[in-house]
Amino acid sequence: MVHKYSAEEHQFLIDNVKGITLKELTQRFNEKFNTNVSENAISNQKTKLGIKSGIVGGRFEKGHIPANKGKKGSMSPEQYEKCKATMFKKGNIPANHRPIGSERIDERDGSTLVKVQDGQLQKNWMPKGRYIYEQAHGKIPAGHKVIFADGDHSNFDLDNLILVSNAEELIMNQRKLISKEAEFTKTGAVIAKVLNKAKKR
Repeated sequence: MVHKYSAEEHQFLIDNVKGITLKELTQRFNEKFNTNVSENAISNQKTKLGIKSGIVGGRFEKGHIPANKGKKGSMSPEQYEKCKATMFKKGNIPANHRPIGSERIDERDGSTLVKVQDGQLQKNWMPKGRYIYEQAHGKIPAGHKVIFADGDHSNFDLDNLILVSNAEELIMNQRKLISKEAEFTKTGAVIAKVLNKAKKR
């Protein structure tokens, strides 16, 4: 059942979104209103309300000014000198490090991402649908993407993942060949492939 948001709930999201992760915001919301809405649902509401946390992938967005900028830390100079040698020691694993195979929600569009490597910043993460498809069928060629046959971006069943080119997806959107009915979308993908080949000829 789809949750209908009240004005009070919308105001809560607006007042509490800054500086916290989507997971934490969702937890606070559910505790406040005794609900059980998902992170995807809260992410969609953030998009509708045009609000952002200022955090992308666990880091503040470029240009964000921290609340404690210009303030001295609670650590004394003597304490800092003692800790400095190990604070940034090469090879240290940060407390918030996520191992390869971890999943997270992309706050920009609510999609699920899978960590596939370390050391490449945003390239460390891949859309889960693409990841599952590549595990079964090999690397996706350039200019192609995976779409969800039934339109449900949380349904990662391999049979629900369709590979289309960017041009084919455009045709499917233009001709309304994408549906919540998986079989209709699959047929639409075949039609788009034929139309795209005919256009090239």
